[in-house]
Amino acid sequence: MNTTQRVSKRWTDAALQLQICSLEQTIEQWAVEHDLWFDCGFTSYSAHNGGEPGAPAVVTVLCLGGGLHRVLSGEDGEGYEPAFTRLVDGIGYEYENFDGVTIHFYPKNPDLAAAFEDYFHWQWVCSLITDDTADIYHELYEQFAAHPDRLQRLHWREFEILLFRLFQNQGFETLLGPGQGDEGVDLRLVQRSPLGDVLTFVQAKRYRADRPVKLPEVQALYGAAQLDHADNALFVTTSDYAPAPKRWAARSDGFIQLAAADEVVKWCAGAKAGVILDRASLVARDRVDGLIHAAAQGARGLVVHASGGWNITDNWFALVLKETKHAALLMGVPAVVFDHDGYGQIGRHVPKLDPTTIDLFRSENVWRATRSNDNGRIRYWDGRKLYFTWDGQPCDFNLLD
Repeated sequence: MNTTQRVSKRWTDAALQLQICSLEQTIEQWAVEHDLWFDCGFTSYSAHNGGEPGAPAVVTVLCLGGGLHRVLSGEDGEGYEPAFTRLVDGIGYEYENFDGVTIHFYPKNPDLAAAFEDYFHWQWVCSLITDDTADIYHELYEQFAAHPDRLQRLHWREFEILLFRLFQNQGFETLLGPGQGDEGVDLRLVQRSPLGDVLTFVQAKRYRADRPVKLPEVQALYGAAQLDHADNALFVTTSDYAPAPKRWAARSDGFIQLAAADEVVKWCAGAKAGVILDRASLVARDRVDGLIHAAAQGARGLVVHASGGWNITDNWFALVLKETKHAALLMGVPAVVFDHDGYGQIGRHVPKLDPTTIDLFRSENVWRATRSNDNGRIRYWDGRKLYFTWDGQPCDFNLLD
C-alpha cells in the first residue's frame, strides 16, 4: 500500500513528533493523577520491536508496570479502565493490549494514520542506510526514486553512505572515506578491467535544492584527483550546479563529471530494479531446492531455529536464502516431530527437509530479518522471533499448558 499518495501535506515531521509527545504526556499525567504511574514508560515501536513498521502504524508503545498494569490487564478493581479508554478516545486514538505488558496506540483519523505510516517507514529506511542491507531492502532505493526531495532530508553522512551502496550496486569496488578529514574525497571507486583498473574520486555534497555547487568546490576535487593520479573525478550533489562549474567541467575532456539530484534518482531507480531481479534469482525454485537438499545432507549454517511460546515450548525453523553482514532473507520450514511421549505433547522437533519442502516455497513464506553477531553467535531477528543457527540436533518441545 502506497500511503504517501494520501498523506496530507499539513502533517510535517515536527507536527507528528508533537502528536506523539502530546499523546504520551496526556496519558502519563492521567496515570500520575490516579497514582498509577510507576514502573511504566513509553518507547517507540522500532526501539521496542526492532522490526519493519507495519500498518496501521503504532504511534507509541506503553510498557506497563505497577498499578497501570493491573488496570489494563483485567485486574481493574477500582474501575479505572473505562475512564482510560474515554481519555484515549477523546484525544483521537485507540489502543490494544498487545502482550499483557505493552500497549500499542493507533490514531483513529485515517489521514493522520497514513502520515504516521509514512513517517515511521521513512525512519526505518534511514536506519537501513547505515548497514550493508542494500541488496536485501529495495525500499532503501525505492524511497529516493519515488521521493527525490527526501535526499535533502538525509544527514550528510547518510548521503555519502547511500552513494557508497549505490556504487557497490553498480559493480564498483568502493572505499568510503572517514567523513571528516578526507581531503575532499568522500569515496574512491575502482572498476576492474583486463585493460587496467580505473580509479575514480567522488565528492558528495548534500545541499538544499536552492543551494547550487560553486566552482571552487569542483576545482578542489579536480585538484585532489590530479594530485593522486586518479583516472576520473565525479562530483555528486542533491542540488544542482552554478553555470561556472558546468562550463569548467565541460573543458576537462571528460576527466570530471557532475551529477545532480536527478542523476542520483536515476541511480536509485536502477538499483531498485537490480535488487528485485537479484532477489528473484536468489529465491528461484531450483536455488531453494538446492539449499533444501544441502541442508538435508547436513550442511551447517543453512537452517536457523527459534523456540518459545506462552506457557509452552514450541519450535520454529527457517532456511537462509541469502544473507549479508546485517540482513537476511529467510523461508519458513515446518517443524516435524522427531520423537515424543506417546501423546504428542512432549518430545523433540526437527525441520522438515525432504523433497516435499519445496512445495512450501511461496512469496508469503519468505521474509526478511536483521542479522547480528553476538560474540560469535549469529542471530536473526524478524520483529517477532529470534533465530539462531540450528546445531543439527533435535529440539525439545513441551505443549502442556
